[in-house]
Amino acid sequence: MALWYNKIEEYGYDTFTTVANSIENHYERILNFFVNRSTNAAAEAFNAKIKAFRASFRGVVDMSFFLFRLAKVYA
Repeated sequence: MALWYNKIEEYGYDTFTTVANSIENHYERILNFFVNRSTNAAAEAFNAKIKAFRASFRGVVDMSFFLFRLAKVYA
């Protein structure tokens, strides 16, 4: 990955600059996947459940009750 980044930097490909910068900023987390095979899929799935729950309870006025129901449904 470092060799690829160095080539992009050396040749000055403007189209890959954004991608190369993102990889440089997040390379530890990217490599962590290959070392541990860990992702944030569980967190993303839980966020999707919360989003679906919120959509089904549009117009809720009592926020404490909403949080109570959320905890009871997904705890």
